[in-house]
Amino acid sequence: MILINLLPHREERRKRRRIAFFAGIGAAAGLGLLVIGIWFTVLEQLKAAQQARNQFLAAENAKLDAQIKDIATLRAEIESLKARQKAVEDLQTDRNIPVYLLNELVKQTPEGVYLTAIRQSDQIVSINGIAQTNERVSEFLRNTLYNSQWLERPELIEIKAASVQNRRVFDFAMRVTLKRPQAAAAAASAASAPAVPASAVKAS
Repeated sequence: MILINLLPHREERRKRRRIAFFAGIGAAAGLGLLVIGIWFTVLEQLKAAQQARNQFLAAENAKLDAQIKDIATLRAEIESLKARQKAVEDLQTDRNIPVYLLNELVKQTPEGVYLTAIRQSDQIVSINGIAQTNERVSEFLRNTLYNSQWLERPELIEIKAASVQNRRVFDFAMRVTLKRPQAAAAAASAASAPAVPASAVKAS
């Protein structure tokens, strides 16, 4: 017995193919949406983590800014304390400067020179006096220039002949610079340092 299929098998095959095609498209679309959803979720998590890090960094920066302000305040207070300490030390040191000045003038004033007036303005000392000869004034200038630990940069302002009790003398005015105690101490230590023999220098 021969069976003949009279159904439209070609249309049925096309229909199945069409269904399979759309099913594949739907599956691909669903898979794509799933991948997009997963990727979006991952991006949101990364974004949230980055925001948390940014907030943490912002909080740490705020703490550092506060610490920097505290450090700047402490430095300003330290500088202010140093300035006060230096002012107190300068006052204590300057209190003895007139004594040093008078002692130094006594040591460096040669015989035949008499001081009549001494005025100090900051570190400048103006000196007026009477000398028996010009050479005595020159010696006084040399002493203050080369031999003094407290006086430096002597400058003769004026010298003129005068008469005192029918004796010819020389009235002079000069000024010198008074060294700070630190500079005077350094000059004293340099002057007291032993000299190096020339033979030792050649041998080295």
